[in-house]
Amino acid sequence: MLIHLPYDKSVIRLELPDQTTVLRSTYPRGIFSAEVLLMQAINKPIAAPSLAKVLQNRRPGKVVVVVSDVTRPIPYVQFLPRLLQELIAGGIAADDILLLIAAGMHRPSYEAERIEMFGQEIANSFAIVDHRAEADDLIELPQKSWAGAVVKLNRLLMEAGFRLLIGLVEPHFMAGFSGGRKAICPGLASLETIRQFHGYSFLANEHADIAQLEHNPCHLEALSVAKTVGIDFSINVVLNDERQTVAVFAGDLEQSHLDACEFVRRHANPLIEQVFDVVVTSSGGYPLDATFYQCVKSMVYALPAVKKDGSIISVGGCSEGIGSREYQDLMFRYAGDWQSFIRDISCSESVCKDQWQFQLHARALKKIGQEHLYFITHALPQEILLKLSVSGITTDQVQTTLQQQIDRAAAQGLSVCAIPEGPYCAPIGHAFQESEVRGQEIMNGPRINTYE
Repeated sequence: MLIHLPYDKSVIRLELPDQTTVLRSTYPRGIFSAEVLLMQAINKPIAAPSLAKVLQNRRPGKVVVVVSDVTRPIPYVQFLPRLLQELIAGGIAADDILLLIAAGMHRPSYEAERIEMFGQEIANSFAIVDHRAEADDLIELPQKSWAGAVVKLNRLLMEAGFRLLIGLVEPHFMAGFSGGRKAICPGLASLETIRQFHGYSFLANEHADIAQLEHNPCHLEALSVAKTVGIDFSINVVLNDERQTVAVFAGDLEQSHLDACEFVRRHANPLIEQVFDVVVTSSGGYPLDATFYQCVKSMVYALPAVKKDGSIISVGGCSEGIGSREYQDLMFRYAGDWQSFIRDISCSESVCKDQWQFQLHARALKKIGQEHLYFITHALPQEILLKLSVSGITTDQVQTTLQQQIDRAAAQGLSVCAIPEGPYCAPIGHAFQESEVRGQEIMNGPRINTYE
């Protein structure tokens, strides 16, 4: 059985035993263009008037369009020009439109990335600003969050006359699903607010997990912040495994996002019928596998499919290295000793930047151990991988090395599961699915709910 795994900006070809279970998303092919889906969504939105009507109630100030950074593969270049045309047709001057990149604590975007994401014309013609979580001019919200925290957000967002969000909805290992409210918190929040959002107690909560919204503290916190700010219009994009836009859900902040989540749950959260000795997965390819920090997601997403003390084999390009300096220092300090790390952060009132990624990484270490958590890359030296709490393998022959690992597993008669899409496909177990059953029927496709 031949499968393809995204790796960096290329693809790995992998031969698997015929009896291998392959878990894939079941999204439809991209029949309609992203632009067509966008226009359908903004003209017949969910629980809201059309975008054109909502724009008529614009307050004094700029129209701020909140967008994701390069770590999210949203094909803005395919639909953003038309969206901006619609704003201008609605009486908004180009100079009054601002693209605000919800970078959270990620690094600022490069000019080349802006051109890649938005196209040369938009990059040259519209104001584009990266959020900086450490900025000293953030504005404090008038009320506390769901968790009782003081929240500070981007000044440009707070002073906007119209707030429009665009986000990618996919399974998320902390907040249940990405998109919607996450563009605001953590996307446009202060360092301290983000640390609260990613703190030990939030992530230690059993409900802070993939595909789970009910009782999820990360979801509830982010939603409370976004609702306090007041979002005028929200656009949620869903991509298939070929990164084609297959659905757009627009309108009310909360309801359009919930509908998008149900669509994604149906197509990207396959039900696990059994657990396996070995799970092989990618880290999603570039840009998601650009750092080891991002590659951790695929390890965590594979956990429902692997047996206790089984093995996970993951590959990732790591073209930009490990991640932030703070994350690197943390990983090096606790190399091979995740138990001490968990003990220390559980007793500390302070939150170190990016500690949350190692906290989730520790879920994999607890279930299968470092010796069974394999990570193969060409970009990080072996001596560095030894400090990242994985059984790391550095090689220029990633495909060959991965094939050898699978061949050894097959020779030993081990059961194998493959998740070629990595974190874009997140399996769940029976018990989890039963706990998430809702009264409403799961959709077969995008629901249109026109606000009259």
